[in-house]
Parts: sequence; C-alpha cells; structure tokens
Amino acid sequence: MLRREFIGYSVSTAGLLGMPAAAAGPAASSKLAHHASISAAVFHASRRFAQTSFGKIAYIERGTGRAALFLHGFPLNGFQWRGVLAPLSELRRCIAPDFLALGYTEVRPGQDVGPDAQVAMLAEFLDALDIAKVDLVANDSGGAIAQLFLVRYPHRVRTLLLTNCDTEIECPPAALVPVILMAHAGTFADRWLASWLADKPLGRSAEGLGGQCYADPSNPTNEAIDCYLQPLLNSPQRKDLVHAYAISLENNFLTGIESGLRLSKAPTRIVWGGSDRIFSRAGAAYLHRTMGSSRGVRQLRASKLFWPEERPEVIIAEAQRLWAAA
Repeated sequence: MLRREFIGYSVSTAGLLGMPAAAAGPAASSKLAHHASISAAVFHASRRFAQTSFGKIAYIERGTGRAALFLHGFPLNGFQWRGVLAPLSELRRCIAPDFLALGYTEVRPGQDVGPDAQVAMLAEFLDALDIAKVDLVANDSGGAIAQLFLVRYPHRVRTLLLTNCDTEIECPPAALVPVILMAHAGTFADRWLASWLADKPLGRSAEGLGGQCYADPSNPTNEAIDCYLQPLLNSPQRKDLVHAYAISLENNFLTGIESGLRLSKAPTRIVWGGSDRIFSRAGAAYLHRTMGSSRGVRQLRASKLFWPEERPEVIIAEAQRLWAAA
C-alpha cells in the first residue's frame, strides 16, 4: 500500500491549513506506536457491556484518565480500532463501543437504531461509565454521529478527530443507495454480507467490502471479516436490525447542522483518505471551512474509507498532536 500523503491539501489545492508534522515530536509518536494490535481473541475476551435503556452496549476499553471515544463505521464494530487502543491508552482511557444494530451490542426489542437514537445512546452510555467529557475519534457513519453528538452535547466533547465520513453536503453518499434499496427489500444482509462471510476472497475483491473501502488488497483479513459480519447474520432479528440501520441513513439526517458546527469550540482535526470511493474530498473541505475550531486537513492520497484500520499510526500521531494542543 502506498504511504505518500501531504498536509494542507484541498480540492482546490489551497485554503486548507495542515497541522505541523513536528507538533508532537517523532520520538513520542514512535514510542506510542510500538504496541501490538489487539487480536480478535483478545477483543472478544475483553468485551464488556454497559446497561442502558437502549439495550446492553458492547465495548472494550484500555487505559485510565481522560476518556477518548472511538466511533466505528458501517458495517464494522469496535474491532476497527484495534490498532490504536493500546498505544493511545498511555494517554487516555480509550473506549470503543459498538453502535446499536452493529457489532455485539444487544439492542432492546423494538428499539429505533437511527442516528438520533445512536446519539442519545452514546450520551447514556457515557453516563453509565461515569464519563462527563470525551475526545471523539470517528470514521464513516460514526463520523456523522460524532457531528450530531458535538452539536447536541457540545459540553461533552473536548476534541474531535474526524476521518472520511458523511457531511451535510454528502449524506447519504451516492454509493450507499444500493445498500439502502437492498435493505428495504430485506436482501442486503444475505446478498452482500453473507456472501462476503462465506467467500472471504470475494469480500476482499473489487466488488466486495475490501475493494470498495480498503486500499490494501489483503484487507479486510479473514479475522476481521468474521469479527465484523458474523454477529450481523446470527439471526433473522439481527439481519432486520442491520437493514433498519441502513434504512435510517436514507435521508439527510445532517440537514441544518452547519450552524451548530460553526459554534463549536472543540479543536477539530480532519484526516481524509483521498482515494475514497464512498465520500468525496469535498467533504473534507466542507468540514474545514465549517467547523468552528478546525485544526486543518491532512489528505492521505492513496487511502480509502476504512484507512484508520490500515494506518493506525496516523490516528495515533494525529490524536497525540490534537490532544496535546487542546
């Protein structure tokens, strides 16, 4: 996988200021990055549950002190952050929950799983863990939920590190339309997810999750595919929840959010995979000019949507800089 990236890049090649690469110091960054990634076995063994009115929210955590909350994409779960939790646990209490309808969270029967419910769930989840304020790190639909959380609970967000995600100008992205249509028909889980689980090379192909969302053709690994997709296919009820999640993204749930983002005082850093086939580079430019306290954009030219899973060292370095400056 190519590793070239540059700082301060925008769609027009001007106007997005990058954070200086030396802000945190290379020695400190490399020290944090030496930790091994969390394996699926450890991920499963480490799982905890927080009881809320929305159901039992699955999560894992590492570290102590100030809390950092890591929000995953669709159809992933907290395992997406396995490469950053242990290293960053030296700086924060790092927590990676599974959203309603995804991962290993046990949703209360009849519970809505749309964006508004996800935001309210996160607030109650943090209350259950006695956490008042967090540093947010988010990807994909998790980034959209992070924006909503920031606007509705500004006092609970210390900093925000956003990667490729929905924005008000691209919500939902055009690439999600086939998923939404299949979800309405009740076929998405079996037609795509079950096929990728049964045939992992297909899952990594150009037509699968891998080719669509990862730059490295060896991703997602067999272990990751099992971890992400098995729980979503365990029962007809879980498949229904996955379909409900996708359908909830059908309309632009970020409409009208811009004024709230402009008012935000939380330092916000944007790191964007420039080869993403789902979200365009215009989203990064939008966030930079809209966030009330943007710390600039860094473009990873050869990376796609789920680059945080492939390039944990970038998340580690960017989080360290952002948190140190806040």
